Amino acid sequence: MSENENFDPQAEDGGADQQPEKGDSQTFEEIVEGVELENPEEQKADDLPSREAQLESLLAERTEDLQRLQAEYVNFKKRSDRERNAARQSGVEKVVSSLVPVLDAIHMAREHGEVTDGSGFKAVTDALEKVAADHDLSAYGEVGDAFDPYLHNALMQIPLPGATVVSVSQVMGRGYKVGDRVVRPAQVAVSDPDPAALGDQDAGEDAPEADGESPADGVEK
Repeated sequence: MSENENFDPQAEDGGADQQPEKGDSQTFEEIVEGVELENPEEQKADDLPSREAQLESLLAERTEDLQRLQAEYVNFKKRSDRERNAARQSGVEKVVSSLVPVLDAIHMAREHGEVTDGSGFKAVTDALEKVAADHDLSAYGEVGDAFDPYLHNALMQIPLPGATVVSVSQVMGRGYKVGDRVVRPAQVAVSDPDPAALGDQDAGEDAPEADGESPADGVEK
């Protein structure tokens, strides 16, 4: 037998094809067998909101922004309207205040009979009074009115017969208002309540009611 006949390939390569003995380390596949591993990419995709949810969230944010802008616009418009009306009212009051002395002169002329029908002066007075009325300017202050410190400026005290409350007894200068705002208070004299008028009022309240019978009724004749 030659030397080549005794050659063993497995002995030459150290027995690489030999099976590992029991107790050697297990392979990776055997270790993880039966264990479900989580895919990081799939887990990340599950945590992200869906496209519909993202669109709904974006729509809610834009709707809230729109509502806030609309509320701010409404408040701005209301504030602008108030400021514009206040500026207009202030301008009207400034103009009509300059007409007050002219209206006083017209009133005095009427009281003295100087404003007659058909005269040119009457046409002027009517035009001025119409302008005042168009701007809601009105005069007030008459004898017998109840005294109001917000409407009247008391200059003196003059008794007024028949007054049951503190009343205007004389008007030295009419008051003027634009709407409800006083442009000039009326210059007046005031009167305390008349004791005689109060006595008559009390007597009327305390008087017994008439029963329709005379004192002689029920007396035998």
